[in-house]
Amino acid sequence: MAQNKKSDPNSRVAAENRKARHNYFIEDDLEAGIMLAGSEVKSLREGRANIAESYATVEGGELWLINAYIPALLQAQTWGHEERRRRKLLVHKRQLARLWQGIGREGMTLVPLKLYFNEKGVAKLQLGVAKGKKLSDKRDTEKERDWNRQKQRLLRDRG
Repeated sequence: MAQNKKSDPNSRVAAENRKARHNYFIEDDLEAGIMLAGSEVKSLREGRANIAESYATVEGGELWLINAYIPALLQAQTWGHEERRRRKLLVHKRQLARLWQGIGREGMTLVPLKLYFNEKGVAKLQLGVAKGKKLSDKRDTEKERDWNRQKQRLLRDRG
């Protein structure tokens, strides 16, 4: 008997950066593991994390997630964790070299897109190699989205 992904409690989104696709052109994405404390995992399972203001960087040959907010649990206040600490991201050396090459280009950055639990219940972070959009680019995207909505509405009403 197969289970649906939506009904599986292990594979679900803990935090999503919805503004990333609005503010950046995402050119490439990558799945990375993340090193967490036990209280952080429990907090993520409750879905109380925020990665909207965070970013990733390569320092000393390692990949780090900076400024991600994972609140402390009430039950773990004594041995809890810092809410905005730096968290190490786990990727293969070849993937790290590809990311380093990607952000070495002009104006590129590593943006966290989604923090989720995979089918095995392991916390993963989806990173995007992105380039920032200018205001005119954001307007063009909005115009195109609006036109597609109108087009769908016209086709639906017509036929």
